[in-house]
Amino acid sequence: MAFSNTLRGVATISFYAADHTAAKQWYTDLLGIAPYFEVPGYIEFRIGDYEHELGIIDSRYMPEGAATTPGRAIVYWHVDDVKGTFDRLLSMGAREYEPITDRSHGFVTASVVDPFGNILGVMSNPHYLDILSAGK
Repeated sequence: MAFSNTLRGVATISFYAADHTAAKQWYTDLLGIAPYFEVPGYIEFRIGDYEHELGIIDSRYMPEGAATTPGRAIVYWHVDDVKGTFDRLLSMGAREYEPITDRSHGFVTASVVDPFGNILGVMSNPHYLDILSAGK
């Protein structure tokens, strides 16, 4: 059986934070908006051109056996200014995970570990801009 569009797009990215209150404030400051949804132990922001969801979950609700150190997967958010965003993240208390790296053809990546142990990637992505300008 053939599958098309098996992975159709990012629906929600979930980060965990032991200090949920501090994480709410940190991400509110970073994003410049308050969460649009909030229940005890969970907040959610809608951000970006496609209103992708970023959820912050209290670490009490992590699945049993979940890693407590940064993992191997990195989600990269397209940003207009990689260096400026990277510098801002560092100034807010994140620590460098991967330095700014030119991947060629206009693709530039960097990542940090936020103060709560989550990897946050930022990048310049020409493909993202092409899709955006095509109205998709």
